[in-house]
Amino acid sequence: MGRLSIVLIAVILGIGLSSVMVVNEGERAIVARFGEIVKDNVDGKQVTRVFSPGLHFKVPVIDKVKLLDARIQTLDGAADRFVTSEKKDLMVDSYVKWRIFDFEKYYLSTNGGIKSNAETLLQRKINNDLRTEFGRRTIKEIVSGQRDELQNNALANAAESAKDLGIEVVDVRVKQINLPANVSNSIYQRMRAERQAVAKEHRAQGKEQSEIIRATIDANVTVKIAEAERKALTIRGEGDALAAKIYSDAYNKDPEFFSFMRSLDAYRASFSGNSDIMVLEPDSEFFKYMKSSAAKK
Repeated sequence: MGRLSIVLIAVILGIGLSSVMVVNEGERAIVARFGEIVKDNVDGKQVTRVFSPGLHFKVPVIDKVKLLDARIQTLDGAADRFVTSEKKDLMVDSYVKWRIFDFEKYYLSTNGGIKSNAETLLQRKINNDLRTEFGRRTIKEIVSGQRDELQNNALANAAESAKDLGIEVVDVRVKQINLPANVSNSIYQRMRAERQAVAKEHRAQGKEQSEIIRATIDANVTVKIAEAERKALTIRGEGDALAAKIYSDAYNKDPEFFSFMRSLDAYRASFSGNSDIMVLEPDSEFFKYMKSSAAKK
């Protein structure tokens, strides 16, 4: 086999392979020939030819194939700012489920089926619809129970407006609703100040009650101590009076014997030490019973 034959076979094989177009499951294909979309004549109308999954043929080099994803797509963009009917700002995070239903319209409106262009246009339409729904409601209505109604209205409006892009909007959901960061910080600071004021008030009330309880207890302790001392003094006075009465009664029964016993106690106390010195006159009354013959007996 000559070299020329090999070259011819390679060229034929290359042309054959380049004329084959494979469309995978979940995809659709549109072919542009000389910059114009290939169309079919259906009932006298020119309809864009959309290639379904499978093996197809095209004109090599001339035909340009654009594969389009026919599955359901998820558009999860960044949170955007919306204004409620009471002129309050909200940061809303949402997502959209969509798919292509008119491939020709989608191809033309997105500058050749560019997905990023489609998502940008769709996000703009969804945000406009959501902005309209949020602008009709207050924050309380949005949070307390009208979110489902809001999402359903937004879905209906988005489904209608997205038809211009050849897109079918399957679902619109609001994931999260927050206040803007600066508003959240100011609200947090205000709530913190309010909680600190309440805490300070509770501490002041507790301290006041503590002082009242402490003062009451101190007063009760002082009163009880004074009462106890009063009772102690009363009992001591009564004891002293009773002792004095007993001494007096005993003295009155036998004054001489009582005087004698007191003298003995005085002698015992005076002479108990070894180095005690007493200077008294011999005829002192202190030695009355020591000199008396009655005392000796």
